[in-house]
Amino acid sequence: MKIPFYDFSREQSCIGDDVRSAIDRVLASDRFILGHEVERFEKEFSRLCSCQYAVGVASGTDALFLALKAMGTGPGDEVITVSYSFAATALAILYTGATPVFVDIEDNSYHMNPDLLEQAITKRTKAIIPVHLYGACAPMSAIKEIAEAHGVYVLEDACQAHGALYKGCPAGSLGDAAAFSFYPTKNLGAYGDAGMITTNDAALYEKLLLLRNYGQRNRYHYEMIGYNSRLDEMQAAILQTKIGSLSRWIQKRQEIALQYDSGIRDIDLQGLSLEKGSTHVYYLYVIAVDDRDDLMTYLSDRGIETLIHYPVPIHMHKPFQDSKIIGQLKNTELRASQILSLPLHPFLHDDEIGWIIENVQGYYA
Repeated sequence: MKIPFYDFSREQSCIGDDVRSAIDRVLASDRFILGHEVERFEKEFSRLCSCQYAVGVASGTDALFLALKAMGTGPGDEVITVSYSFAATALAILYTGATPVFVDIEDNSYHMNPDLLEQAITKRTKAIIPVHLYGACAPMSAIKEIAEAHGVYVLEDACQAHGALYKGCPAGSLGDAAAFSFYPTKNLGAYGDAGMITTNDAALYEKLLLLRNYGQRNRYHYEMIGYNSRLDEMQAAILQTKIGSLSRWIQKRQEIALQYDSGIRDIDLQGLSLEKGSTHVYYLYVIAVDDRDDLMTYLSDRGIETLIHYPVPIHMHKPFQDSKIIGQLKNTELRASQILSLPLHPFLHDDEIGWIIENVQGYYA
């Protein structure tokens, strides 16, 4: 049995006709940039996140970058985040000219350790970016309390957490602003690059509208230095088609995760603990084992594709050599050597789930 990590053909068999109708609708409209489809999806996504405002942009990376720019981030500033993430989290900081400041993750999660923030904050600190990695939210209560005490912005990296809850509140509504990615593999994915920024701050919202569209409010009248970063009509129409299925797809992901939890619970997989009232939407199902590479090879030999998210922490890559590191990133480096992502998407078949569980168990038998 061959089990790829992703299988977009199954998604297409489920919603392909609706997607093609959405594409045809855009083609017939003769409007491809910042039209009705973008406006409609922004409103729908803001409702999902319980936010007043949503601004569609070209990618999740741009969402992080433009949100930082709207907050006034620039050269000489520092932005605190984690090295245990996809590189875009820190690249967005570098794009502004600011310096990334890395703190370690917690012992019992893949998230920022808020106990390390006080020693990381300086007079130059502009923002903190907690990462809602893999589909569960970072410990936002503690992070926000510290940020508010120091007058520092909080920008959620929610690129992997569409629909996740933290103490009953949706990802995207927990900080001053939040960045989302609609990369095709995400729980809510476009068929190309796309992103979104959510906020309840009217001033940030007005700046973001300018920043994404060359700095213009009215055509050919420029108020500030802006960028070309707009969610296009085609991707917005596709996402609008798919958002109605998101809750059902998340439920299916959670059901598969429970099957994994139950089927391989006797193995020490060092899983993630959640705070009360919080949910995991399982963009990824990640285990942590000391013999990760051998397990990966064993599963591959049996037709099961697994991936590593992410094998090398950000601070160990050359572009980030001038970043600041607070203390030692022991948990970050340990987890990067252990983690392995098992296949998980709403279209996995029961026999495939069983085969994955059987072979993880078989490896440790």
